[in-house]
Amino acid sequence: MAEFTLELNDDQKQVRDWLHGFAADVIRPAASEWDEREETPWPVIQEAAKVGIYSLDFYAQQFFDPTGLGIPMAMEELFWGDAGIALSIVGTGLAAVGVLANGTEEQIGTWIPQMYGDADDVKVAAFCSSEPDAGSDVASMRTRAVYDQAKDEWVLNGTKTWATNGGIANVHVVVAVVDPELGSKGHASFIVPPDTPGLSQGQKFKKHGIRASHTAEVVLEDVRVPGHCLLGGKEKLDQRLARARERAATGGERVKNAAMATFEASRPAVGAMAVGTARAAYEVALDYAKTRTQFGRPIIDNQGVAFQLADMRTQIDAARLLVWRASWMATTGKPFESAEGSMSKLYASETAKKVTAQAVQILGGNGFTREYPVERMHRDAAIYTIFEGTSEIQRLVIARTLSGMPIR
Repeated sequence: MAEFTLELNDDQKQVRDWLHGFAADVIRPAASEWDEREETPWPVIQEAAKVGIYSLDFYAQQFFDPTGLGIPMAMEELFWGDAGIALSIVGTGLAAVGVLANGTEEQIGTWIPQMYGDADDVKVAAFCSSEPDAGSDVASMRTRAVYDQAKDEWVLNGTKTWATNGGIANVHVVVAVVDPELGSKGHASFIVPPDTPGLSQGQKFKKHGIRASHTAEVVLEDVRVPGHCLLGGKEKLDQRLARARERAATGGERVKNAAMATFEASRPAVGAMAVGTARAAYEVALDYAKTRTQFGRPIIDNQGVAFQLADMRTQIDAARLLVWRASWMATTGKPFESAEGSMSKLYASETAKKVTAQAVQILGGNGFTREYPVERMHRDAAIYTIFEGTSEIQRLVIARTLSGMPIR
């Protein structure tokens, strides 16, 4: 088991510097254009694939880093470049995590490579959980999956929303209800293979921030998928449902459903994304405060500005430490007894919103214009307290974990 450390090893530092260079040289110069276009930055994703950043091998290496720091380090550097483009590069990872968390070894080996494609034919994937009436309240999910035993097929019907890469993905991972009476315990995840009839893109959302990342509804109308597309397999699902039915009357059980398993694995990574955006805004504000002169001296000489920067840096470092702790715990198999994963996501998300707002304030009128990147960073940061569990939901998870109440 890897000891917890705050020092990156030589290999990690080399990867960090490589990612930072890509973020500085490729992502940042393209950030403003793709934010304005509100389109998927396919040329940047393809460039990331060519150098090996957008690939199964790269993310597998970071995922299996024994210290747990590979993924948060990668997320921080890429999102330091630009949140919208970075999310387009890493968005497939949420679907991949969905397969890793719930799938068999055969399913992992079959479907995850198809999510990425290759440098000559780049693909993306989508994880579809949220619905118009079921966001944080996953127990209200209505998308149904019904088993057709005669054909060994599952029939999916429903509408998903807020799906990153929804509708443009090569592979969709869809969470659906298989037993409505069990609430969130009656959910399962399914692979919808490429070009499956009945799956279509609904509304594409025009967003406040992360506008280079494609977000849309996914409509499922009598979508038939083979039995082997049920993640984990039917035998495992039947056993899980039987246990859930036996325990339904007792209550007080902590629930781990298909969507929750994915979010639990990804929350520290989202925290690292927020840290990257916050750090980027802080660095712009720091440089500006050193060079912007008012009343005959740099504005950083004013205590009001200097103290803001001191708080910004402290909060960023504290957020990173929480993210690293949670990532290390997840990798080394230590249980989140105090919801440490949710803690890391909560604090880092709130820090990103606060730090980017302070950066706009320090730049004054310039910070409010699109001539400076903090305006875009501030818009982008708003998403961190919303997606993959709002800040309010994180606080609920933490509170219930501390009190011993069930998490539904």
